[in-house]
Amino acid sequence: MFIKIYFGDKPLFLCDTVDEQLSPYIHHEDTVFIDELDSHTVKSMLHEMEQEKIHAGVFVHPSLDELKKAVFKKFTLVKAAGGLVVNGKNEWLLIFRRGKWDLPKGKLDPGEKLEACAVREVEEETGLQKIKLLSPLCITYHTYHEGTKFILKESHWFQMSVGGEPSLVPQTEEDIQEAKWVKPAGLQEYLEDTYPSVAEVLSLMREK
Repeated sequence: MFIKIYFGDKPLFLCDTVDEQLSPYIHHEDTVFIDELDSHTVKSMLHEMEQEKIHAGVFVHPSLDELKKAVFKKFTLVKAAGGLVVNGKNEWLLIFRRGKWDLPKGKLDPGEKLEACAVREVEEETGLQKIKLLSPLCITYHTYHEGTKFILKESHWFQMSVGGEPSLVPQTEEDIQEAKWVKPAGLQEYLEDTYPSVAEVLSLMREK
């Protein structure tokens, strides 16, 4: 098992063992590999992941829970939820925000459930109504800086559906310039101009 955290477009894998999926990273000369857990090694890994020359990080410890706890406490954790919406023509909903193709999502309000947050954010960011929440898709993690804070965003993604081909109204106050329905067969051009975590959600949906 592993947890993947994106630092920009670079993945850091927290894992309890190195499986076939991670082996190619281990043999890359620009991958940071650490298999000893203490406060120094956690700090060292996070520092290395910020370096331009680094391709990826692999942090191994027999207890994934212990490793996760040690790494996560170095960040301010922000929880968010969003959705991948499929319409009646089997088209997928994408939004264009801050120069990247994205999926609608947003931060969890105090006391709000993840499912309610996901639906609310999709409605607010795209103008959609009568959304049906179907099932959880996955959880993605990415980091960013907010002033002096080092943020870890934990995004919970849900599969959703809506009838017909409803019109979309992008929420411009959230820097969303466009919202559109895209056929899965034509996704490639959008995948080339999106975030790695969003590409992961889209790829997971394609495999379903």
